[in-house]
Amino acid sequence: MMYAISQITTLIGAHRYGTAETNIGFVLTDSRSLSFPEETLFFAIKTQRSDGHKYIPDLYNRGVRNFVVNRDYDIPTDLPKSNFLVVTDTVEALQRLAERHREEYDIPVIGITGSNGKTTVKEWLYQLLFKDKRITRSPRSYNSQIGVPQSVWMINNQTELGIFEAGISQVGEMQALQEIIQPTIAVLTNIGQAHQENFRSIREKCEEKLHLMKDAQVVVYNADDATVSHCMRKSNFKGFRLGWSMENPDAPLYINNVETDDENHETRISYIYNGFAGDYCIKNINEGGIENSITCAAVCLYLGMSQKTLAERMPQLEAIAMRLEVKQGQRGCILINDSYNNDVKSLDIALDFMSRRPDSKGRSRTLILSDIYQTGLSDEELSAELLSLIKSRGVNKFIGIGKVLKDSFAPVLCGASNDILRAFFNTTDEFLKSETFGNLHDEVILIKGARIFEFDRITDRLELKVHETVLEVNLNAVVENYNRYRSFMHPDTKLVCMVKADAYGAGAVEVAKTLQDHRVDYLAVAVADEGVTLRNAGITCNIMIMNPEMSAFKTMFDYNLEPEVYSFRMLDALVHAAQREGITNWPVHIKFDTGMCRLGFHPEKDIDELIDRLQHQKAVIPRSVFSHFVGSDSDDFDAFSAEQFALYDAGSRKLQAAFPHKILRHICNSAGIEHFPERQMDMCRLGLGLYGVNPRDNSVLSTVSTLKTTILQMRNVPAGHSVGYSRRTILDRDSLIAAIPIGYADGLNRQLGNRHCYCLVNGKKADYVGNICMDVAMIDVTDIDCREGDSVEIFGQNLPVTVLSDVIGTIPYEILTGVSNRVKRVYFEE
Repeated sequence: MMYAISQITTLIGAHRYGTAETNIGFVLTDSRSLSFPEETLFFAIKTQRSDGHKYIPDLYNRGVRNFVVNRDYDIPTDLPKSNFLVVTDTVEALQRLAERHREEYDIPVIGITGSNGKTTVKEWLYQLLFKDKRITRSPRSYNSQIGVPQSVWMINNQTELGIFEAGISQVGEMQALQEIIQPTIAVLTNIGQAHQENFRSIREKCEEKLHLMKDAQVVVYNADDATVSHCMRKSNFKGFRLGWSMENPDAPLYINNVETDDENHETRISYIYNGFAGDYCIKNINEGGIENSITCAAVCLYLGMSQKTLAERMPQLEAIAMRLEVKQGQRGCILINDSYNNDVKSLDIALDFMSRRPDSKGRSRTLILSDIYQTGLSDEELSAELLSLIKSRGVNKFIGIGKVLKDSFAPVLCGASNDILRAFFNTTDEFLKSETFGNLHDEVILIKGARIFEFDRITDRLELKVHETVLEVNLNAVVENYNRYRSFMHPDTKLVCMVKADAYGAGAVEVAKTLQDHRVDYLAVAVADEGVTLRNAGITCNIMIMNPEMSAFKTMFDYNLEPEVYSFRMLDALVHAAQREGITNWPVHIKFDTGMCRLGFHPEKDIDELIDRLQHQKAVIPRSVFSHFVGSDSDDFDAFSAEQFALYDAGSRKLQAAFPHKILRHICNSAGIEHFPERQMDMCRLGLGLYGVNPRDNSVLSTVSTLKTTILQMRNVPAGHSVGYSRRTILDRDSLIAAIPIGYADGLNRQLGNRHCYCLVNGKKADYVGNICMDVAMIDVTDIDCREGDSVEIFGQNLPVTVLSDVIGTIPYEILTGVSNRVKRVYFEE
């Protein structure tokens, strides 16, 4: 649903500065998640760690024109055609807008709260109900004061059922969330210790959570929980109390039997609801999952699902992925990295995961844990909980990092158990330097810590690469080439810079940082792992995945990466994966095949079915539609390029006409930017030109990468003697031969050997002689004034990379991307 900016101004009670008329379809609070600037309203929110107002200039340069700001913000005068909506509190304004939006829809809405299990119940309810209703639900764990309004905003005219989480951490927060969600069905999963620090008791927290049920028609809860039952008795709730019980046969939903079959990894649950008996089976579910499944069953039965349908769908439930990363470690270790959260309940789940892994057999089980904050427990109570957990889960070695663990838990563990190896450290640095760290081997290691302890340094610790061959990367040259192509473009045309294949060998992280500093609109990589590397390095701008793998959809969702979609099979798989994760309106880039005959939808034959499929789902939304020129680098192919463009133009216009939001159109690559200025459209893609090679004529622009090495050793070799493997080069004179530490394992192509090409030593040409080896090459320096340790240029500032590619009969891309990762990159700015 679109709102006029004037309408939003009224709905949130703002004072508006600016007169530009526009429609808003997207709200944004995190500048890193920008996808549709033209229809986006940015709420500048202040937190303890950041202030959203400081990102407004950058967002403006990226196309955003509508901002909600606090009264103390000085409205800039240099951002024309903008609207600034001034309010007392931007968070409250966001909540008020979502509340008004929710009131537009008279539909059933399920609101879910509790200490643990909210996301699982939400996702399982979706899996159970999506065949019957069009559902809008919270993306992943959007359950906060900011996340809930963004979730509710996603309700649209197609929504038949809403499912939203509501999480709180202190008294007074649930009222705002209740007013936004306005649930007709309230669900309480459980009450535990998570976020207990701001409540005087578990009961107080339970009472706060139950504010969600105000005005609901029904509340679903575990009637066997004494705290919950007490709070329900005290409440004045007037609706239907659907409490399920394993103890009380008179409960609305009575669970009369739970039977687990360990051999087949399944559990059968028998129940009586409204006097009718039924049962269902769930597979590979732990104890917490059993309770969550009963909660889901209660909701489904209340909504009218038949017992037969429930029994058919329950076994199909898929486990909700926790943020547990399992990696192969050094010295026979398996690493389990849990970055989801750091409380006692999640620790229990992670330990359970470790204990049930088949690769734990024959390996010691090790827990590396940091101090746990905000539990609401005393140090003594927390220590008792930890001791119980690690003993019950079979932990063999405990490594504690943090002052609380060292001071409080160490004495408890030492006094209670002699069969658990243990070590305690004040800091992560102290642990990394210890003998304990160096002695880890043949262990399954669960690594779980609060973010401030930077446990990623434990899992991602790198070994120093020692190599006398280096690739020097001139970041100034990157900027010069970027600006050169920018100068050919209309100011409003966006630019995608290709940083795939490790930025054509130059090093994607540093190149991406430089481009981000110069306000690039998009970055593009080949696969999701490349995008993850950029995100982990602090790259926040939009990232396009050009060759997405279906196994990496979850990674793309977790790291805010936007995939290319080129087939119906991929589209269906991506939509299914997004729906499983609770994703709505994930931006994708539609690829047309207009003549490359590689990947893509046909703009004529496939367009109607493509539009139909896109319109009948809400998981993904087209952000752009693009194609590739086959021959923009040559005038000989201009006629074919014209045919390509006509085909693309018709198809992309038809796609745009089917959707109300702006879909970016782009077909020009580096060569096309210069050769077809009339076809630049909304966006262009810059690849080889960024790295210093003009694809139109192979001329050198500003040189970005220079591959250099050094002379290791020199020796005199007489005429008639051979050099290298297989005696391929026979010297025709007495010669001075130098060995350099670079070979085909570093990216030096073997076809360059035997005098087919040369490098530069002190500015002079030195032929490669003999076959190029894996790690070493030999060069003829007979007529060159040089010595051991002198520098050798393989390609770069003085020896264009095109010289090497022409000799081999290939393209510069292959030479640039062929430089091995073992070659150290050195970055500099002049």
